[in-house]
Amino acid sequence: MAAVIDNATHPAFEKLRSHRINTLNIDVEEYRHKKTGARHLHLVADNDENVFFVALRTFPMDSTGVAHILEHTALCGSERFPVRDPFFMMIRRSLNTFMNAFTSSDWTAYPFASMNRKDFDNLLTVYLDCVFFSKLDPLDFAQEGHRLEFDKPEDPSTDLVYRGVVYNEMKGAMSSPTSQLWQNLSSHLFPTTTYHYNSGGEPDHIVDLTYDDLTKFYRHHYHPSNAIFATYGDIPAREHHEKFEELALKRFDRLDIDLPVRDEKRMFAPVRVEQGYAVNEGEGTDNKTHIVVGWLLGQSFDLKENLEGQLLSAVLLENSASPLMRALETTDLGHAPSPMCGLEDSNREMTFVCGIEGSEPEKHKDLEALIEATLHQVVEEGVSEERLEAILHQLELHQREIAGDHAPYGLQLIMSAIAPMVHGGDPVELLDLEPVLATLREKIQDPGYVPGLIRKKLLENPHRVTLTLRPDEKLESRRQEAIREALARRKEELTEDEVRMIVERASALEERQMRKDDDSILPKVDLSDVPLQMPEPEGRYDGDISATVYARGTNGLIYEQVVVPVPALTEEELLLVPYYTALISEVGCGELDYLQMQDRISAESGGIGAAFSAKGRIDDVQDLSGYIIFNGKALARNRSALTRLLRDVYIDARFDEKERVREIIAQIRARREQAVTGSGHALAMSAASQGMSAGAWLSFRLGGLAGIRGTKQLDQALKDPEELVSLCEKLAALHKKISNQEREFLLIGEEEQLPAMVDDLKSCWQDASAPTSSDWKIEPVSYTTREAWLTSTQVNFCAKAYSTVPVDHPDAAALTVLGGFLRNGYLHRAIREKGGAYGGGAGQDSVNGTFRFFSYRDPRLEETLEDFDKALIWLQETDHEYQELEESILGVIGQLDRPRSPAGAARHAFHNKLFGRTPEQRARFRERVLAVTLDDLKRVANAWLVAEKASIAMVTSPENRARAEELGLDIQEM
Repeated sequence: MAAVIDNATHPAFEKLRSHRINTLNIDVEEYRHKKTGARHLHLVADNDENVFFVALRTFPMDSTGVAHILEHTALCGSERFPVRDPFFMMIRRSLNTFMNAFTSSDWTAYPFASMNRKDFDNLLTVYLDCVFFSKLDPLDFAQEGHRLEFDKPEDPSTDLVYRGVVYNEMKGAMSSPTSQLWQNLSSHLFPTTTYHYNSGGEPDHIVDLTYDDLTKFYRHHYHPSNAIFATYGDIPAREHHEKFEELALKRFDRLDIDLPVRDEKRMFAPVRVEQGYAVNEGEGTDNKTHIVVGWLLGQSFDLKENLEGQLLSAVLLENSASPLMRALETTDLGHAPSPMCGLEDSNREMTFVCGIEGSEPEKHKDLEALIEATLHQVVEEGVSEERLEAILHQLELHQREIAGDHAPYGLQLIMSAIAPMVHGGDPVELLDLEPVLATLREKIQDPGYVPGLIRKKLLENPHRVTLTLRPDEKLESRRQEAIREALARRKEELTEDEVRMIVERASALEERQMRKDDDSILPKVDLSDVPLQMPEPEGRYDGDISATVYARGTNGLIYEQVVVPVPALTEEELLLVPYYTALISEVGCGELDYLQMQDRISAESGGIGAAFSAKGRIDDVQDLSGYIIFNGKALARNRSALTRLLRDVYIDARFDEKERVREIIAQIRARREQAVTGSGHALAMSAASQGMSAGAWLSFRLGGLAGIRGTKQLDQALKDPEELVSLCEKLAALHKKISNQEREFLLIGEEEQLPAMVDDLKSCWQDASAPTSSDWKIEPVSYTTREAWLTSTQVNFCAKAYSTVPVDHPDAAALTVLGGFLRNGYLHRAIREKGGAYGGGAGQDSVNGTFRFFSYRDPRLEETLEDFDKALIWLQETDHEYQELEESILGVIGQLDRPRSPAGAARHAFHNKLFGRTPEQRARFRERVLAVTLDDLKRVANAWLVAEKASIAMVTSPENRARAEELGLDIQEM
């Protein structure tokens, strides 16, 4: 690509091009560093949340997790910042809106975002040094990767064990059947390339990685010639270049880096594979098999191939009206479609996957026949132009929407551009979809276009794998026994020198972990850099129809909500609410059946749904108010259709399609069960908090471990036709109660759209029946609990909770700051670094009036509970520095000021007011946070975190039943 002459470009860089994308309101600039060849993609936007991202192409050719462990270890100290843990130290001394590092299958990235320029420059300085001049201390490798230690590190008479943060992280990650499904499928679809291997690391292989392997991988891959820089925001590219050059790039020359980057060798006949996954002994194996079929498609960075892959996936799987999804949902071969269904386009070559879960191993040929018959039917019958237009409508809407409520919008744009940059494609093409959508609109005029794609890419494509993943009750015990035997043999073979070295290394590591580094060498922001109260969007109220209206820059989208107070409900009705909100957009409505409704929703909106939200008063967590929120979004041209759609669903949704209801309940069960190993810490905290307020009890019963168990029981009960009829009748009665309630509306859009949106609302709802109002009440809750919930997991999740105060109580601010103070000062070191858990911490939940400790993917149980208690002793008995307090306050302010998308900020402001969280109350809380003292922390801990009033919960494996009983915990089966 020829360079563009531009006097504004830094002399160390050449500008390759500039491209305007009007639909995203950004300019894309692409640069190359002259000396090293490093590439830089800069997204110019009128946004002060600036994002930095540097990615290294990493292609591991084994499953030792070398790229993943290097990602962790690189952040543990560098040439300019030779402290033990600059990454976590900078999290505490920063106003960042995002900080992390990622290991993908073929790249490793280090991103951050900040709205404060001083903070951005601080973080950039540290990140560049850690990436390109990392120390890679062998003790950090032992801590973050893996190490052999005696169970009691100083006592060689105890058993040998493996420890390490990534080792335990991946034990947790690979406990999930879905993770195993993807990894096993990839290993067979990609027999010869990097995707054959688990880039995160397989626990059994992680322990084979040596420190020398790590340093060789670093020297080969972590070089600017192998780097891709990306930035987003209002800082000019030249200013980034000055920093890149000064802080890192000037010290490097170009390097030709040989990487194993190539397309997979094609198979000439489909492959069938059967493998096992662990379930608890005695749990039973009926209907627990996963069967998926995967095809290898074309290159992801080829825009034509990519868009055709997306079109194919949407035609077949977008919703329940899509032919393949319908077949998978309605077949009696399994309980639900596999969560793997869809297109994966982040690798060099794409994969298309479909399948089922809740099946039996012998049904794999029947599933293949069902899939092939469905594909042949689509080829023969074709796809209607209306359906294809609806799919292109979804692509346009997805491209236009400004996200950013969960991760910075700029980071999301960069993430969508990084794959083509890694693989040799054009990042601009995948960001600027308008020309491509126009081309696709022309192609779909040909009725043979989509059938031709299905025939070529799937039916006539022999590079196909059918994977059957069956449950095995003995697998985990065999695995653990093999590990125990191997470690016992290893111990027998240890020489005296090796025993001494293991003990000495453990001692050296503990000494390093306990050492207090001079953190003054790290840059920081302080409280003087904290901005004044962040402005909240202002809404206008239209009393004629009880509508609150927000004018926001939404890039051509509109958002609408119908907000309904929860009516008086029995406990049985209350427990049905999560199923009601999940089903409301999945069932028929009026004269349309559920398939016709799916088509209507896809054609007229960007999706609709419902949610339940409940919170206590700002001064009383026991006094709950709750709302059912019906929500939707659409392109502005479809505003009237969206209003009618929400009204029709609100009034006329019906629950008489019994098989449809049964299918969706089965899918909800599958999703909830799969969430346990990924969200075990949140579930453990919810279980520990359940008796501390009405809101905590409700959260535990509806969305927590009790809710998951309830879903399993419901799904089982629905095999009885009478139970299914009864459930449908109860849901219809609940809907009638909810749709008779008083209601108010939320509208979000660009200023010029709002008057017409209000007019649509008034005309559409004028003939709706007059609403009534009834109050919903939950009795106050107050009890302690000690529970251990057993599930199939290789790691543990521990939690301890205390009843505290609501958000407007004067102590709420100090308790909120205390969470970060305990994590930063004690828990991170004790639970993550020394204990080997992937994470641990503490925090105040002022919505439910609880303070919770937690650990995540944790190899320990009782020792972690002891560390929770020791943290409180440390708080009282140690002399603390003001800087530690300041860092914790900064963390809280960073969360309070976290930016959201334009629509998300309006929604947040509206729902805050709905629950009494007014701007005045939020300003009061912010001022209290900024005024917290060290004495306040000790005082509130003494007042509220009282040992005898604590509750405990953990999620663990059946192997730990006896240990849990010794701790006095009630055993709960999932």
